[in-house]
Amino acid sequence: MSPAADFADVARRFDEPIPQHGRPLAEVLARLERDVLAGVNHLSHPMYLGHQVSAPLPTGVWTDALISAVNNSQAVNEMSPTLSHVERRVVRWMCELVGWDARSGGTFTSGGTEASFTALLAARAVLMPDAWEQGVGGDPPVMLCGEHTHYAVSRAAGQLGLGVRNIVVVPSEQYCMSPEALRTQLDALRSAGRRVMAVVATAGHTATGGFDDLEAIGRTCEAFGAWLHVDGAHGASAVFSPAHRHRLRGIERAHSIAWDPHKMMFLPLAAGTVLVREARWLDAAFTQRAPYLFNDDGTAESINIGVRSFQCSRRTDALKAWVALQRHGTGDLAAWYDLLCDLTCELHGLLVRHPCFEVLHEPECNILCFRWVGAPRSNEDLDRVNAEVRERYNASGDGWITSTVLGGRRVLRVTVQNPRTRPEHLERLVTGLDAVARELTTS
Repeated sequence: MSPAADFADVARRFDEPIPQHGRPLAEVLARLERDVLAGVNHLSHPMYLGHQVSAPLPTGVWTDALISAVNNSQAVNEMSPTLSHVERRVVRWMCELVGWDARSGGTFTSGGTEASFTALLAARAVLMPDAWEQGVGGDPPVMLCGEHTHYAVSRAAGQLGLGVRNIVVVPSEQYCMSPEALRTQLDALRSAGRRVMAVVATAGHTATGGFDDLEAIGRTCEAFGAWLHVDGAHGASAVFSPAHRHRLRGIERAHSIAWDPHKMMFLPLAAGTVLVREARWLDAAFTQRAPYLFNDDGTAESINIGVRSFQCSRRTDALKAWVALQRHGTGDLAAWYDLLCDLTCELHGLLVRHPCFEVLHEPECNILCFRWVGAPRSNEDLDRVNAEVRERYNASGDGWITSTVLGGRRVLRVTVQNPRTRPEHLERLVTGLDAVARELTTS
C-alpha cells in the first residue's frame, strides 16, 4: 500500500545538488528502485482503499507509455492529425452517453478541477460576453453550490474574478444539495436583483459519494434561467451501469459536466473531460490570437482543440480512453462499476452489524464514511481516536484509508476503487481498524 515514512526523512533522501555528470544506467535504476519506488503508494493492492485514484487498467498503462513515445501535442491539429480525431470521437461518445445531441462538445483536461473551471468560464462568457476583455467589474454575479461541493468551485470563483464571497452555499439534506433550498435561494437572489452565473450540482460527492437530485435541480435551474454545471468527476461513470444510471437522472439538463475517466473508468492520471451541451459555449469561453499556432479564419468551428482548452501543451490523453473502450467496451466498465458499488454495500453491512462502528450514510457508489464509537468517550475524544486510528492503521502497512469531517465530526472514509478487492479484504479492514482502536483506547 503506502509504507510509513517521515516527511523530513524522505526530504533528506533527495537533498542533493543538481548532477553535473551522468551516471551509469544501472546505478540510476538502482537508485530509482531504492529511493523512489520503495516509497510509492501501491494503488494496485486490494487493501488500498484510500483516495479516488484508480489502480489503472493495463491497457491504460501501456497506452500512456505510447502517448509519451509519440509525443504529439493535442492543441493544434497539424501536430496531432489522427489523435485530434480520437479525442473528438471519445468526447462524442461521452456526450451521447449523457443524452446530448450533435450540438454538444468538449475537451479532455487534466482532471475535474480544470474541467469545472473551464465549464464555469463558459458560463461566465454566456452571462458576461465582455468579461474576457473588460473583467467582471464591480458587480460580480454569484454562483450557488452545496455544502459538500469540491473545493474546485471556490478556486474557480477566485480565478474567474467573482471572489469566494460571491458563492452562495445551499443547505444540504443527507449531505446532498436540497432542491427546495436551492429554489428558495434563487428566489431571494432574484428579488435582490443579483445575477446568477451558475449553479453547481454534484454527481458523486468526494466525501460521501452522494448524488444530488439532478432532475429536480435541473428543472429549478431551467425555471430561473440559470446555468447548471454538474461536477460528475467521480460519479458520471454511472452512465455505463444499467443498475446505477438512475442516480444520474436529469443529467442531460446540465449545461456542462466535469467527468474524470481517471476515476471510475480506471485510466492512469491524467484523464479528465469537460463536456458542454452546446459546443459553441466552449468556443466562446476563450479568446486568443495566436497566428503562429491557429490559422482558422473564424468562419467555422476550429479544427484546433487548443482554442477551446485551458492548456496549450496538451498530452493526447484521450487515446487512453479510446484504447480502453476498444479493448473492454462499455460492458466491462459497467461490470467493474457495479462490482465496486456492491463491495461498498457489503462493507456497509459489515459495519452496521459491528457494535463498535457507526455508519454515517447509505452508500450510493463506492465511497463510505463511518466512525469507530466502541468506547464511552465524548464526541471530541472520539474525533481524536478516529484520527489516530487512521494514522496508526495506515502506518501498519495492512491497509490504507482516508478520513474527512461530516457534521462537525472526524470520520473514517473508504473508497473501494480497485476491482481486485474482495469481500475478505473488507472483513480484514473492519477487524484491523477495530483492533487498532481497541489498543488505542485501552492503553
